[in-house]
Amino acid sequence: MKLKTETRWILTAGCIIGVISSLLVFFGNPANMGFCIACFLRDTSGALGLHSASAVQYIRPEIIGLVLGSFLLAMWRKEFSPRGGSAPVTRFMLGFFVMIGCLMFLGCPFRMILRLAGGDFNAILGFAGFAGGILTGVFFLNKGYTLKRTYKLSRTEGFAFPAIQVLFLILLVAAPAFIHFTASAGGPGGKHAAVFISLLAGLLVGALAQRTRLCMVGGIRDMILFRDSKLLFGFAAILLSALACNLILTATTAGVYFQPGFSGQPVAHTDGLWNFLGMYLTGFGCVLLGGCPLRQLVLSGEGNSDSAVTVLGLMVGAAFCHNFGLASSADGPTANGKIAVLIGIAAVCAIACLNTFRKEK
Repeated sequence: MKLKTETRWILTAGCIIGVISSLLVFFGNPANMGFCIACFLRDTSGALGLHSASAVQYIRPEIIGLVLGSFLLAMWRKEFSPRGGSAPVTRFMLGFFVMIGCLMFLGCPFRMILRLAGGDFNAILGFAGFAGGILTGVFFLNKGYTLKRTYKLSRTEGFAFPAIQVLFLILLVAAPAFIHFTASAGGPGGKHAAVFISLLAGLLVGALAQRTRLCMVGGIRDMILFRDSKLLFGFAAILLSALACNLILTATTAGVYFQPGFSGQPVAHTDGLWNFLGMYLTGFGCVLLGGCPLRQLVLSGEGNSDSAVTVLGLMVGAAFCHNFGLASSADGPTANGKIAVLIGIAAVCAIACLNTFRKEK
């Protein structure tokens, strides 16, 4: 069967992104964390002083590259379209709770795939929860859930978030004294590829994700709603290409990039229930937002201020998690984190109900 051009683009992009993600670990990023939007936003929040967890503080160039790669390609393709005004405070809150779910699981949907590619079977339970959250969100979409329309904004408004990323890059490269750094090998924040490699990887992934509309949530959502599987192909391509690259690196280098099992996985815990519930909250919230954290960064590069507000919600959520002991660790989830996830599920459900069943007067 001949594949459509769009599907071929998605498959190609997925394969490239999977290889890039695996190679970033080879070049210095934490194991099974070549790309993790939640983890990298958390590290950036720490570098800016929003939290004081010294093990996770570093302005991640991959995040900067994702936004700027999307921005540059959108400008070149004349798809840069500043817009916003669709329930920004609600989106901020959803981003906040999505991050609580991610840091319970210890990874975003992107890292969930990379953990599977590294042999971390705990991510299977995370995937089950993620799919369950998406199914719950789709129920509300079918009942009429909406955060209302967006409005056209000035180009200045659209340029603001990419400009902030340029400022972060300047701080990282030219003025490191003004930001916090995790000491080398002092934790996940102390493990990173060289700035140039990380930035280039982010630019490539951002451009590819902009071109293909790749979204970890959108693949499952579109399959359920429209029987459209093309985004799922990108999902599978990332998994298979990262897995293949991990196997090759394990066979040809001194490192271990593929280690199947539940225990002893890097930056992960084995509590299946809370892995499931953390990603359930993530999937549910992301459906209501219209995309995963990766997609929110790409949209912010295209000029979408609602997505930029969502990213700010994710960053504040990460800071809150580390300031108040909500984030999990390799030892497992915390009591505070468990309570926060349950509150998050209830809050996201309330947001879904209020924006589905409430009749405006």
